Amino acid sequence: MTPEPLPADLPVVTVAPMSAPPLVTPDAPFNAFGPAEGGGTGEAAVVVPEQHEEAEGAAAVQQTAMDAYRSAPLTGAGVDGLQATGYLPIVRPGAEGFPAELAALLPTSPAPRPEAKAEETAGPDPEQVLAGYVWRFDPDTLREQVEGDEVQELTEIRDLLTAKLNGVADNPTRARLLSLRAVVSRILNDLPKAFADGKLALAHAEATGELRRIAIAQARLAHVLQWREEFDEADRLFTLANSSELPDRLRATMHQHAGKCAYDQGRYMEACNHFERALDLRKEEDPELIAQTELALDAVFRRVAEKGWGPYPRSRDEILQIRKSPSPAFDEQTQRWGYIEPDGNFCIGPGYLDVQPFRDGVAWVQRQGSQNWELIDDTGKLLIEPAAGYLGVGSFSDGVAWVSRDGTNRWIAIDKTNAVLISTGFDDVRPFRRGVAAVRRGEHWGAVDSIGRVVVSFQYDGFATALLDGRYIDGFSDEGLAVVSLDGRKGIVDRSGRVLVPPVHHTLMIHPVAFLFADDAQRWGALDRRGRTVIEATFPSRMGVTDEIDRLLADTRPVM
Repeated sequence: MTPEPLPADLPVVTVAPMSAPPLVTPDAPFNAFGPAEGGGTGEAAVVVPEQHEEAEGAAAVQQTAMDAYRSAPLTGAGVDGLQATGYLPIVRPGAEGFPAELAALLPTSPAPRPEAKAEETAGPDPEQVLAGYVWRFDPDTLREQVEGDEVQELTEIRDLLTAKLNGVADNPTRARLLSLRAVVSRILNDLPKAFADGKLALAHAEATGELRRIAIAQARLAHVLQWREEFDEADRLFTLANSSELPDRLRATMHQHAGKCAYDQGRYMEACNHFERALDLRKEEDPELIAQTELALDAVFRRVAEKGWGPYPRSRDEILQIRKSPSPAFDEQTQRWGYIEPDGNFCIGPGYLDVQPFRDGVAWVQRQGSQNWELIDDTGKLLIEPAAGYLGVGSFSDGVAWVSRDGTNRWIAIDKTNAVLISTGFDDVRPFRRGVAAVRRGEHWGAVDSIGRVVVSFQYDGFATALLDGRYIDGFSDEGLAVVSLDGRKGIVDRSGRVLVPPVHHTLMIHPVAFLFADDAQRWGALDRRGRTVIEATFPSRMGVTDEIDRLLADTRPVM
């Protein structure tokens, strides 16, 4: 794994090994690329050489737009308060490109800092050692086996990780190093230290807002909890970590570890399902994962022969302890709608002319003789009366819903008590996703947050966010990214309104660590998270460029 470069003038903080680092306030705001304001150049740690290609017509316009975007100054990210734990300040993400694990995609790397040279001579890089470590697994427990000199070697690796943490204050690097130190402590069976590092690593990862980084931190903490036999929370974190927006190879690794957690609980059918899903995701492309999964399946079958299959597999909602909402059902006898429980019995009687599914714990219903919608909770209690006069309603999300009194426009946002949160009437709206919603005013689309503040200006023709797994969503992804269209071209903005990719591409799709794009000839390539081309558009399909990213990623199967 290629470690992320540190800003040249980042303040050094001495951290005692395996203990809480002291509070620190940096002298100037900073981000992963360097000082944000007044602290130096603030240039990106990875330099992409300028491209000097002759182009004509539309190609020249596109190149001009891209060059202007690439030469724009980075937006800084300052310190945004201290963690409640009292550790180092969490720094909100600024303008970041590819994670360090994708450094292999970029053509050049910066010259190392003088301090870095001294660090390199001090010993091997612990991240590279871990990345190349050949693990042995107990065929019965499925856990890593270490003994003799290996224990001392891992202890030294942990010390080296601690040394790298000294003076590091940016969220991405701390999340990565702390979670790796948690892995080593877990394997050394030092579970209290592993748990403390895992929790703090997840806090730093969540502050970056990067889905992949958060997922890895969640899985590493889940593995610690599994060894602590705190299975409910371990299962919950493994489930949350395994997002469909992640690369297949990483998802396969997540399934493998979730299967081991189920195996420890005697849930052998569930374990088997996870192991088989891991194989399906990678098939013949990953001999090491296949060998580990086959070892795990052999262990499952031995246990099954002795003890049986154990409990029936749980659903995602059961693992996350999400209560299944009542489902709409039509009663033939009364010719009315109501809601039923999973056992098929009505829990809210059939007394409605029309109903909508439950979302966010509430549902809109309509009674005979009224065109207005009313809101009920999952017990049937009336929350918003039909006298409110809403002819058009949208589902609740994050406690907010769009409603309209004429059913076609002038949409406003309310909460579940009918308090108006956004009084500005919009001509068209999309549901809120993680606090942001796409809205239209006149001919142009933008986005607002849950209090009505405009976060994306009204200048686009629409939102058409395509994800790698084939889904299209109205508005923003879980990472807070959206594909916007303008004059037939696609670009990408984040939930703060920052333009990451100007709308100059024929097609754009969000990849977990990159943006995939297609030119007018439907040749596919990849951009980093700052819109810079890192894989030229030479592939005939998006699967080709996706496979190329997987091949170049140094951390598609990180040690968990």
